[in-house]
Amino acid sequence: MVYKQGLPDLIPDPYYIQAASYIQRVQMYALRCAAEENCLSRSAYSQSIRDLDYRVLLRFPQRVKNQGTADFLPVKPRHQWEWHSCHQHYHSMEAFSNYDLLEISTERKVAEGHKASFCLEDTNCDPGVRRRYACTAHTQGLGPGCYDLYNANIDCQWIDITDVPPGNYILKVTVNPTFQVEESDFSNNVVRCDVRYTGPYVQVRNCRITGN
Repeated sequence: MVYKQGLPDLIPDPYYIQAASYIQRVQMYALRCAAEENCLSRSAYSQSIRDLDYRVLLRFPQRVKNQGTADFLPVKPRHQWEWHSCHQHYHSMEAFSNYDLLEISTERKVAEGHKASFCLEDTNCDPGVRRRYACTAHTQGLGPGCYDLYNANIDCQWIDITDVPPGNYILKVTVNPTFQVEESDFSNNVVRCDVRYTGPYVQVRNCRITGN
């Protein structure tokens, strides 16, 4: 692999995902904004679904570092960002991260989610590095040496696993999944975790950076 200079390099934090994953049951009326952004599984959009029906969410936090030498910036110019009135924020990328739950033996996808970069910012930075990007309508990005943090309790920071039976699975988290933004190294964009789902509880362990 040839390492390119002068480019960003995103790397998700596997230990962050592993440390704070949990199951939450949420009624549909509390998920209206998330439903508008297609953050729920297909069955949630059935005409038979009611406001008091529950969805089962596998929630987990995410922390992404730009360890490259240049800013990670949205491809779209600001005037093309999409305004979401329900959440009152702009989406500067269609998907900053993809989340997949896979069968272990076949790696068949049994559930999926995504996180649009509504707030791509320098949440915190390494010592001596100044934050330059904040979550505003005018500027979004992630500077070298800085981290973008998504807490597990925010909308769409989950996979809807309502239709998934208890069992053992693989959680796959991919940043910059469509390679819209050029990076110096794409081989560190994926985290895989072993998942044991019992129904009421989930255990996420052995999270590690993988090539795909």
